[in-house]
Amino acid sequence: MKKNHAHVPFYVKRSCRISASCAGITACSRFTALAAAFLLLGFLAVFTGCETPKVERIDAETVTDLSGYWNDTDVRLVADTLIKECTNAPAINNYTRTKGKFPVVIVGTFKNQSDEHIDTSILVKKFEAALVNSGKVDFVASSSERGDLRQERKEQQEWASEETAKRLANETGADFMLIGAVKTIVDMNTKKSTRTYYVTAELIDIETNRKLWIGENSEIKKLITRAAIRF
Repeated sequence: MKKNHAHVPFYVKRSCRISASCAGITACSRFTALAAAFLLLGFLAVFTGCETPKVERIDAETVTDLSGYWNDTDVRLVADTLIKECTNAPAINNYTRTKGKFPVVIVGTFKNQSDEHIDTSILVKKFEAALVNSGKVDFVASSSERGDLRQERKEQQEWASEETAKRLANETGADFMLIGAVKTIVDMNTKKSTRTYYVTAELIDIETNRKLWIGENSEIKKLITRAAIRF
């Protein structure tokens, strides 16, 4: 008995073969494109990683504004102005004249009240160095520095010789405290913005809370123009 085979027209068979071939070609093309993309990314990574950065040394006094934010030039300009005012403050000269000795100053907190990250400790150290080097005041360690000193004195009571161990409770009390803050005033539109830095410093009598000197600098103002985006 002969089996009955369904007759499939030749054009159907040919269509199936073409469809299978096209599917294979499409899959192959996708694989090739994917491989080429990965290869291109690999080349870019290699060339980018091998690129040597260009480093150029410049004078420390050179004004460099790259982002428009607070930088070393701003620290220098503010410190130079306020330190000069502080060292010439009448309160310091009056204290020396009436007490017959230099006032002892301690640095308090310089707050960053701006809208960006500013390391105010750099400004504080510039104040401290300038005031000490002026020969008009004496400085004592700040609260953040005293912990290590006190711990050292305690350990000396146990481990150092009697002749060299430093006495406890013999610290020099400060007469004045120097505090300050950095603030920003920002104005902007879609294309431009201005940043004005307002820096204050105050010298306060620790015993009476009287403010003996206040200095401020608001001379740093920057205009920042954003580059137009082109497609």
